[in-house]
Amino acid sequence: MRIGEVAAAVGLTPRALRYYEQCGLFAARRTVSGHREYDDEDVQWLRTVRDLLDTGLTIGDVQAVVAMLNAEVVDDDCPMAGIITRRLAELDERIERLTELRARLATALAQRFDNQFTRPRQRPQPRRGGVPRRVRSIAGRTPSVR
Repeated sequence: MRIGEVAAAVGLTPRALRYYEQCGLFAARRTVSGHREYDDEDVQWLRTVRDLLDTGLTIGDVQAVVAMLNAEVVDDDCPMAGIITRRLAELDERIERLTELRARLATALAQRFDNQFTRPRQRPQPRRGGVPRRVRSIAGRTPSVR
């Protein structure tokens, strides 16, 4: 498979695949003419990398565990647990900061614009005859309804 086909199959861009290769997350084989060539195993591996990144791990985190993910035997000193624990702590910290920011913003909004956002908007009532004055003034007459 060529890079465009693999990118579509994995849900990434060709540029992302080149970047992952540059970072050492995988190595694409090359044809005689120098084009990257992929197989089904590469597609599965790239999906795994994408899934790890989607969970909040960084490229650096994934780089740190690439060897472990390729190993057949996992020892008790698995770096993945430490990386995931650290990432969870960072996410918890961000969630706490964002929750505080949201509360401050909601308070400021309520204090400053309370009257504007607590009452439902009322639609203007039509004038007598059901045709607004602006429409009546067009060509000096009320439009006829057919």
